[in-house]
Amino acid sequence: MVYYIYTVMKPIPLAEEMRPKTLNEYFGQEHLVGEQAILRKTLEMGTIPSIILWGPPGVGKTTLANLIANQLKWNFYKLSAINSGVRDIRDVIDSAKNSDEASVLFIDEIHRFSKSQQDSLLGAVEQGILTLIGATTENPSFEVISPLLSRCQVYILKPLEKIYLEQILQQATEVMEKRVKRSISINATNALFQISGGDVRKLLNAFELAVYLHVSDKKEIILTNENVTNAVQQNLVKYDKSGDMHYDVISAFIKSLRGSDPNAALYWMARMIAAGEDPKFIARRMVILASEDIGNANPNALLLATNCFQAVSMIGMPEARIVLSQTAIYLACSPKSNAAYVAINKAQATVKKTKDLSVPLSLRNAPTKLMKDLSYGTGYKYAHDYPQSFTEMEFMPEELIGKVFFEPGKNARESEIRKQLKALWKGKYKY
Repeated sequence: MVYYIYTVMKPIPLAEEMRPKTLNEYFGQEHLVGEQAILRKTLEMGTIPSIILWGPPGVGKTTLANLIANQLKWNFYKLSAINSGVRDIRDVIDSAKNSDEASVLFIDEIHRFSKSQQDSLLGAVEQGILTLIGATTENPSFEVISPLLSRCQVYILKPLEKIYLEQILQQATEVMEKRVKRSISINATNALFQISGGDVRKLLNAFELAVYLHVSDKKEIILTNENVTNAVQQNLVKYDKSGDMHYDVISAFIKSLRGSDPNAALYWMARMIAAGEDPKFIARRMVILASEDIGNANPNALLLATNCFQAVSMIGMPEARIVLSQTAIYLACSPKSNAAYVAINKAQATVKKTKDLSVPLSLRNAPTKLMKDLSYGTGYKYAHDYPQSFTEMEFMPEELIGKVFFEPGKNARESEIRKQLKALWKGKYKY
């Protein structure tokens, strides 16, 4: 294939060029900015409360924040939690105090701010010195401190539906045709939409890359699922270092831990750290893995992973990388069991199928005389009144007697658990 090199000034990224300038150009999120939606109606009144925009990457959080500021014609300040600190926040607050105009402070990735950084916003938000717009991909219930969260409205942004992606792609095609001075035909969009996963920035980056890689002396560029997939797989990592491979890399990291390969796990972790990934995100995923993939084969794994998350939250980067490394190595080298994960899935499936079965009378609480008269609690045997704090009785609803959800894994610790359960319950659960 012959590649054509343009000597003109490199254009701005397609995703940036196509960023909407007005709410009417904004795609999706009709529940927020549609004709009768709450956010649009609030903006039409000429004001807005402090808000947190919560949603996955590439669904328009930053764009919406810009559009809000433009619509209100307020002073607009923007900070990124990746490279801003308390001093930057104070500078913005001082500037807002000295201005006669209302001010908006947009903080991208606000979940990366520490407690002290978030605390520094409280007074200004409460006193109305500025209106806060925070953007986050993480659940704000866990990542934004309660006093600040209570002063904000939380709006959830959803991945864009196919109809909006198609409209955006049509506009992008027109823009790229002007850039490369060739017509562009998209024979199939499946690959582009699968790659994007509802992330507009990822869609436009992939499309732009595919177009540039298929410029030739022909007057028409034809994109197919196959040549788009090949172009993106080979080049997207280098093309966009801002995190488009986020979910692929974390997937590789988790699979390496599950597969007991500490070297591969450390490589993928280093990739995430180099890309500026939130260390708390990495730690949080290890907490999940410690239960899902190790569980009772080594209960200490969950303790270490939980402590890792707490330590990372306290000390931050760059030192947090050492704690992350220690934990990843421990988890990768630990015996594995998904028995707890499988067990709860089985239990939930049974609940979904059998609905609300009656609680046996012997297990019901009896705080009143009426309940006692109705035999609530009758027949219950208090385990500690018996040898080894165990007495055989039925704890399941009648319809599920003998049902097994937990199957101990084939590892040293869970083999001991199996022996213990077999000795206690004899043949009841067939352990």
